[in-house]
Amino acid sequence: MKKKHLLTALSMLLTGTVAYGQRVWTLQECLDYALANNIQLQQKRITAASDHEDVLQSKSALFPSVSFSTNQNASWRPFAESTINLTNGSMTTNNNSVSYNGSYGINANWTVWNGFRNTNTIKQNKLTEQMAELAVEQQANSIQEQIAQLYVQILYETEAVHVSEEIMKASIMQRDRAQTMVDVGSLARVDLVQLEAQVNQDQYGLVQAQSQLANYKLQLKQLLEIHDDEPFDVVIPDVDDAQLLTIIPNKQAVYNAALEIRPEIQSSKLNIQSSEIAIASARAGYMPTVSVTASMGSNNSSGQNTDFFKQVKNNMSNSWGVSVQVPIFDNHQARTNIRKAKYALQTNELNLQEQQKQLYSTIENYWLNATTSHQQYIYAKANVKSMQESYDLVSEQFNLGLKNIVELTTGKNNLLQAQQQLLQTKYTALLNSAMLNFYAGENIKL
Repeated sequence: MKKKHLLTALSMLLTGTVAYGQRVWTLQECLDYALANNIQLQQKRITAASDHEDVLQSKSALFPSVSFSTNQNASWRPFAESTINLTNGSMTTNNNSVSYNGSYGINANWTVWNGFRNTNTIKQNKLTEQMAELAVEQQANSIQEQIAQLYVQILYETEAVHVSEEIMKASIMQRDRAQTMVDVGSLARVDLVQLEAQVNQDQYGLVQAQSQLANYKLQLKQLLEIHDDEPFDVVIPDVDDAQLLTIIPNKQAVYNAALEIRPEIQSSKLNIQSSEIAIASARAGYMPTVSVTASMGSNNSSGQNTDFFKQVKNNMSNSWGVSVQVPIFDNHQARTNIRKAKYALQTNELNLQEQQKQLYSTIENYWLNATTSHQQYIYAKANVKSMQESYDLVSEQFNLGLKNIVELTTGKNNLLQAQQQLLQTKYTALLNSAMLNFYAGENIKL
């Protein structure tokens, strides 16, 4: 017997150790992990790094380009006849059927001026790089919002599961009590059957709540790029009324702060700057292009009485030149480019207005939901208290045979609805207040 108790205790200890070893995630840990491992965020970072290379390349275009080239040729004449050459007073016989020649050159080209196209390209590429970095921030913000929403949904569903469990326990107790009353003849069996049906319905509601909770946990794991089969759970923070009913930030103040820090707004402003530079670049199509070229080359060939190095030295030649291209008529290409660049500028200005409008709408929705849920929470909490007292009274009267099954079921359903409303307003207020602070530039905290 003692051995059995010892094994039971050991089993409980091992089970507790496993449960204790399971990682339970805080909201901040979820945010940090997602920012480090999310695939979409990593792709945005790679794009930003690639755009940085474009900046470096456009800066290099300000310098001359230098290249080396060589050309080697060999020919074979299998049926060539011998020839006699008189060179410097001496006779030589040439019966070589194979001959070769080679050329060598170093060429340089430098665009001195092309209507500031190169410098404007550098400016545009820098803006593109900044927009790519802002896209990283925008993606990070989106991920953090999604994580916060899923995290709060998990908190809500966790408490909803707990409420469903308590309701089901109460239903089971009422059914068992009814069974006793049926046995002693103080309650009709039809009432017992209805209570049995209510227990089954409550069990169904519990399973549904548990399934919903598991679904939200799965979504959060996928967002964190966690794809193993390890158990996943989150920390349930203690949220008191003082924290829940904190002062809601001013809507206009949040919007003004968001205009200065939100990456989507800053990116739209950079798009406008890039369009203005594009117009200047398009106007360069009316301007001349000035280039400087320089080259140095030499060659050698077989059949000469001088060695390779002397031939290269004797045949060396150098040249340089200035090239000027003046556009006269380009089939309206420059004019078309300018007009299209101006249209792009107008489009980007409208996009900025649309982004500002969308930002204000988002903040206004968060503010309205936070304000409404704060007020609803106070009444919902009082309503739960009233419904609990009413249900306890009806249950007691039912046990005494003073209330029927319909009144009991109605009281329980009213209590369940009140509890769900309280949870909904509680976590709606918590999430929307956190989002308002986030849009104002603070970290997400619950």
